[in-house]
Amino acid sequence: MKILEKALLIEILKGLALTLRKMLFAKPVTIEYFDKVRPVPAPGFRGRHALVRDEKTGDTLCIACMRCVRVCPSKCINVEYEVDKETKKRKVVKYEIDALRCVYCGYCEEVCPVNAVVLTEWYEYVGLKREDLFFDKEKLLKNWDEFIATQKRPYLNPFWKPRGIPKKFLPAKKRQFTGV
Repeated sequence: MKILEKALLIEILKGLALTLRKMLFAKPVTIEYFDKVRPVPAPGFRGRHALVRDEKTGDTLCIACMRCVRVCPSKCINVEYEVDKETKKRKVVKYEIDALRCVYCGYCEEVCPVNAVVLTEWYEYVGLKREDLFFDKEKLLKNWDEFIATQKRPYLNPFWKPRGIPKKFLPAKKRQFTGV
C-alpha cells in the first residue's frame, strides 16, 4: 500500500487538490486597500510626526529642552536652537525628524514637558524619495495643521496625562490638559 501511494504521489495530489479548491472557490481573506480603508487601530496610535502649533504665536510650542533628542533610541531627531539675549530663552531654529529611521516608540512624545511633539494618528503617508519622509520644522507644523483639521473630536494625547500619576506631580504645562 505504501509503495502504491508513493508511486502515484497521492500526498502531492491531495495538496494540489486543496490548493486548487482554495484558489477557485474560497473567498479571499485580504482586504483591498482602496475598497475599504481601515480605521485607526486604537486611540493613541503612533503615526506621522507633528509639532504642535502655538495658537498665540503661530510657531511651535517647542522650548528646545533637547529631551526628545536625548531619549530617541534611533537618533532620528535633530534640533538646533538659539538663545534670545533679552529673555534668555531658547528658540528653535531647526527641528528635523528622519521618519525612515524612526521606530515610532513614542519616547519623544512622552518626554516632552510642553507637549510640543506628537505622533499623530495619521498613518496614510508615503514618499517616493527619501526627502519626502524627512520632516523639517515647517513640514512638522504643516503635519499638525493637516491632522488637527481632520479631527472630529478634540485631540487627546495619552501622554499629556499618563495614567496612574497624580496631577500634582505633572509639569505645569501637562496639568492644563488633564481636563480634556
